[in-house]
Amino acid sequence: MVSNQPIVVLGARVVEGRPSRMLASRLSTALSHHQLHPAPIVVTGRGEADVMAAWLRERGVAAGEIIVEPHATSTNENLERSRALLPDAARLTVVTNRYHAARTRIWAWHLGIPIDVVAAPMPPGRPLKNLKHYARELVAVPHSVARVAWRRLLHRLSPARFQ
Repeated sequence: MVSNQPIVVLGARVVEGRPSRMLASRLSTALSHHQLHPAPIVVTGRGEADVMAAWLRERGVAAGEIIVEPHATSTNENLERSRALLPDAARLTVVTNRYHAARTRIWAWHLGIPIDVVAAPMPPGRPLKNLKHYARELVAVPHSVARVAWRRLLHRLSPARFQ
């Protein structure tokens, strides 16, 4: 990983204006990575980005080092919008939880966005809740693969439509 590679933190649930335990895990991981490899941090997600930025500022990250992307509503939008904010970056470091890493890589590959994934640990002490996230991915990953395949098929059948 390149030390000045921008860090993208994918959004997750916010509870009463605070990051959920899952989102706090992502933010803590991003903060640790940022301390070792200083670089801009993109926080992305509708309804989440501002909360994420505040969490990072409370822990000493300068406001000028944080880029807020408040519109994305899905993994692919998080990646697309973050890339649009950093078009000159050779690669992005994307922080998400372990259960979500495969789907993140699938979308990045499809979108042609070079990434490195830093997997945040699952919050401790909630095995059933954590299991639920992995179980969801059993459906979400094949669904994303199908969406990517469909988009690629449409592109081959009608390339002018995607110009």
